[in-house]
Amino acid sequence: MSDRIGLLTGSFDPVTLGHMDIISRASKLFDTLYVGIFFNREKQGFFTIDERQHILEEAVVDFQNVVVVTADNSLAVDFANQLGVTCLVRGLRNATDFDYEANLDFFNKQLAKELETIYLIASHEVQPISSSRVRELIHFGVDLEAYVPESVIKEVEKKSGK
Repeated sequence: MSDRIGLLTGSFDPVTLGHMDIISRASKLFDTLYVGIFFNREKQGFFTIDERQHILEEAVVDFQNVVVVTADNSLAVDFANQLGVTCLVRGLRNATDFDYEANLDFFNKQLAKELETIYLIASHEVQPISSSRVRELIHFGVDLEAYVPESVIKEVEKKSGK
């Protein structure tokens, strides 16, 4: 039997407890789970790709089968094929996410019929958390402990000189 290899992609700018919920649950479904930091042209970046990678690697340090990777100017399906991925993993918070993912799934299936996608609905207590809201809270200096892993808080403090 071949290894079960998953790929969860996102901009992770920054990684939130919602992302960590999906990572934790998905890590139990795969022999290897890649967490791919992708550049999203529609989003203004707060953290650099290197900072995001460092933050995410610290956040997933206790997950033995999770590997953080970065992709520059690549389609997720092409990157998945390069990594030997058997399944894409996506998180859903609400109907807006579902609509976005349904459209993305159409194109992914056209480009890579062999790749399956699974969807994990975010746990109730983290459903409202989004990276864009966290970036807004960072801007206003709000305590982030309830929304992000400790590695994000450390990086925010480093950026702000605290």
